[in-house]
Amino acid sequence: MRQKLARRGYEEDEVGSAMARLTEMGYLDDAAFARGLVRRRSANRGSLAVSAELAAKGIDRQGSAEALAGLDAETQLASATAMAERMCPRGREIGYREMLDRVGVKLLRRGFPSGIVRAACRAVLAERQGGQGA
Repeated sequence: MRQKLARRGYEEDEVGSAMARLTEMGYLDDAAFARGLVRRRSANRGSLAVSAELAAKGIDRQGSAEALAGLDAETQLASATAMAERMCPRGREIGYREMLDRVGVKLLRRGFPSGIVRAACRAVLAERQGGQGA
């Protein structure tokens, strides 16, 4: 923000006072921004995609790691499984390999780690096979 204001021609003392005021008001809290972004995006994106988005927004690695610390494997698995259920074709039986080829690649593109993707695909297949036998 400081660099942007300086490039636009504002004097250093004006930039300093503006930065101080924005910090005082809580608008320049990178940690809060990172936590909020992780909370909003984790429902439909994996940790890898969220991490990349944080980097693109200018959050450093340490801030990104702290914000992503609250995003555990169970939460990611639940999100990936819910997405896999919606993406999985209905009406016909599908094998594990086809599930990975159709749904797994979509989950990988959304930034879910490969272990989470495989576990989510297995969970959806197990639920479908358990539901058919009942």
